[in-house]
Amino acid sequence: MLEQLVVKNYALIDRLQVRFSSGLNILTGETGAGKSILIGALGLVLGLKADTEALRAGASEIDVSGIVKLEDNPEVQEWLREQGIEAENGSLIIRRVVRKNGKSTIFVQSAPVTLAALRELTGMLFDLHGQHEHQSLLSSDNHRRLLDHFGGHTQEVAQFTSLHTNLLKLREEHSALIAEQQERTRKVELLEYAIDEIEKAALKAGEEQQLRQEQNLLANHEKLIHLVEEIYGATAESRGGALAALRQARGSLAEVVKIDSNLNQSSRQLDDAFFELEDFVQNLATYKGSIDFDQARLESIEERLDLIRRLEKKYGGSIESVLAYLEDSRRQLEGIQASDTTQKKLEDRISLLEKELRQRGETITGLRKQASIQLEQKIVQELVQLGMPKVRFSVQIQDRSGEGGKVLYSSTGKDRVEFLISPNPGEPYKKLAQIASGGELSRIMLAIKSVLAESDHINSLIFDEVDAGIGGEVAIAVGERLKRLAEHKQVLCITHLATIAVQADNHLKVEKTAQAGRTVTRVSPVRGNERQEEIARMLAGDKTGDTSLRHAQELLQKYGAGKGG
Repeated sequence: MLEQLVVKNYALIDRLQVRFSSGLNILTGETGAGKSILIGALGLVLGLKADTEALRAGASEIDVSGIVKLEDNPEVQEWLREQGIEAENGSLIIRRVVRKNGKSTIFVQSAPVTLAALRELTGMLFDLHGQHEHQSLLSSDNHRRLLDHFGGHTQEVAQFTSLHTNLLKLREEHSALIAEQQERTRKVELLEYAIDEIEKAALKAGEEQQLRQEQNLLANHEKLIHLVEEIYGATAESRGGALAALRQARGSLAEVVKIDSNLNQSSRQLDDAFFELEDFVQNLATYKGSIDFDQARLESIEERLDLIRRLEKKYGGSIESVLAYLEDSRRQLEGIQASDTTQKKLEDRISLLEKELRQRGETITGLRKQASIQLEQKIVQELVQLGMPKVRFSVQIQDRSGEGGKVLYSSTGKDRVEFLISPNPGEPYKKLAQIASGGELSRIMLAIKSVLAESDHINSLIFDEVDAGIGGEVAIAVGERLKRLAEHKQVLCITHLATIAVQADNHLKVEKTAQAGRTVTRVSPVRGNERQEEIARMLAGDKTGDTSLRHAQELLQKYGAGKGG
């Protein structure tokens, strides 16, 4: 609800502060007094296009601010959370400064915001009717929302939205997997080749060292045989080697011990040396007999070592590194294969969600069609009472479609909802934005808002030309509708008709006065006798005549008793 509007340097306004109340706020005044100027200034707060021609002569900038009391509007609360803005005592201060160059500075509380952000915020707070701007009902995007609120199936739509969001996320995941498919296929081929190559090699830890030792033996076979023969000849007893000499020395030492027992220890040492050498010679004989040269084995070893070198060059600097590469490749391959399984599961889940989405979409379409019949009837009834007896109103519900007629689903279903109207007989249905007459459009908006009053979250409505081209009983009906609407909303209305003005909860008079040689616009509340005089002026242009004053008093007693009259 708009509590206060402060305007500086806008057209005829030098500085103006206007307080509004809940319920029906009526602005009246002589033609040219500045009523529409005030609405124009308010439009700046609402995000309408700034016109530097409205800058008061001699001023450098227009400064307009409004204090807005927040009501129960979850969309606004969510917007404020996203912007990091906090209300103070349940109210917001919206301020806009327009300079000579046409540029604006905009603040919500003390936070600077863009013009687009301002329009987004105020579009959830206000509806301005009578101009072809800032009207939520002119946007077909809002028609769907209003129909859903009227029909009472917003919960079903919210569930559909949640389902649609989940489906989009799954589709994104699936698209990412598909985009990576070529890279995964290439990697799988490389991994499978590496795994196959390493597994076929059947490498064993420590194998390379053993093979090199065997290769060294086979490569030096002749030298080895020659050296072993020399060693054997020098030590073996049968060839007069060291073992024969030790045997002879051992016998001689045994004779010495018989003469001198002090050499017993030396004799034992010589025995030990003899037996050690004897064992050595036997082992050497066995080793010499085992030496065998196999050219095929040497070639096999060299081929094996060459294979190991190639694998080490490709997959690591050692057999251990190659085997570690093998295990890592196996894990990577398992991961990729698991992602392929994930892709299949995603596809299955997406298919199920798409089926559920279609079913829920059809259900919501059915609910909307049922609600649209009731909405059409109620709005036509209102419009007939507002002086449009031949009007036709239609809620058009069509499938969103893409190429080939494929049904497209948005976050709220598959329906494109739009309000259409035919104001006069023989005229085709038109979009609301195509209605040329401001007064006609305002009455259409009044009718729609009256029907949707309890289901629409927008709490402040502004009507500039709602009384254009009407009078008599229709004017009374318009006043009654405004009054009834004001039971649920704050309504600001400019009117020239006394039968509408008498319905006011807060009657404000706009007038021009001269001050310091310049014309200025002033706005003041009218009560008691002043109000009776203002109603008399509106009735007959005479605020002092007995007849007009008496008529004004009768209207106030009938429609405005206890309402500021």
